[in-house]
Amino acid sequence: MIDFGLARWSRSAGIWVATGLVFALSAIVEPNSLGSSALASLWPFAAVLILAAVGQTLVVQQRGIDLSVPGFISLTVVLVTHIPNGNASKLGPAIALSYGIAIAAGLVNGLLVTRARITPIVQTLGMNAVLYGINLGISQGTPTQTTGALQSFTNSPLLGIPQPLLISIVAVIVIEFTIKRTGFGRRFEACGASESAGRAAGLAGNRYQISAYVGAAILYCTAGVLLAGIVSQPDPFQGDHYLLPSVAAVALGGTSLLGGAGSVVAGAMGALFLSQLQQFVLATGASAAVQNLVQAGTLALAVTVYGLQSRTLRIRSRLRRPPGAAAGPALKTEHKTA
Repeated sequence: MIDFGLARWSRSAGIWVATGLVFALSAIVEPNSLGSSALASLWPFAAVLILAAVGQTLVVQQRGIDLSVPGFISLTVVLVTHIPNGNASKLGPAIALSYGIAIAAGLVNGLLVTRARITPIVQTLGMNAVLYGINLGISQGTPTQTTGALQSFTNSPLLGIPQPLLISIVAVIVIEFTIKRTGFGRRFEACGASESAGRAAGLAGNRYQISAYVGAAILYCTAGVLLAGIVSQPDPFQGDHYLLPSVAAVALGGTSLLGGAGSVVAGAMGALFLSQLQQFVLATGASAAVQNLVQAGTLALAVTVYGLQSRTLRIRSRLRRPPGAAAGPALKTEHKTA
């Protein structure tokens, strides 16, 4: 148990150190990126990315990857801005419709991946196209001003904390507790680590995969609702900025890209790291192209570090085995499971 805890910590320790370093570097090189106005603009957008990264983490833990993040967020933004069209009385029904569509789309993703055995990349890419089709059918590609009520909600702090950040923190705490401290969460990770091992243990793995896609859809929808309030006139493609960063945050957080082990908190920290890194790059006056290159380079570095960590952990595991363990039935079962 101790070794397992240390191994899990070693996967995510790097992102905590990296986040501290990027904030320290920002304070030294570009102090303006940590000014009160800069932080006031950082927290809401960081909260949106945190929610997207947590949703992506759930899917990755079930051996998948979700390319429909932009579609979910963008469609939600369009629904909560175009349907009310400035009328606050229509905001509630628009948000309810957004969650209804998101849950249905997440359920379709989960069912087609588990029942029809469509590859997650193909399925979520197709779902992204469907969501954007609905998006463009409603918006015609034109932005609409958000309602004053939603804008007031997202810009009004509670206990000194911006509402979007507070919502993302609560979501991270609840999901992390559910996965790490409940029987459902332990089964969720077990089935994500190995489908065959889950079946051998009598666990219905499909149930956990479907729950991951539905849970992720709800988080993306929440991110879209908040984003629609943060940006006064969001465009119909507002979610395009969150696909690559959401995947990068998962990789930076040390979540196993093969499923199973992972940390929602570490994924959220990866999102915070990327948000401050972008703030720092913006403060230097770099162009949008440079920002994209930095994000892509960060993702490549995260995947490389993840690969090295996985290799090191496998070597350590082999070295800890007592002599003759390789011939044991337990190892044979593990090999078949893998």
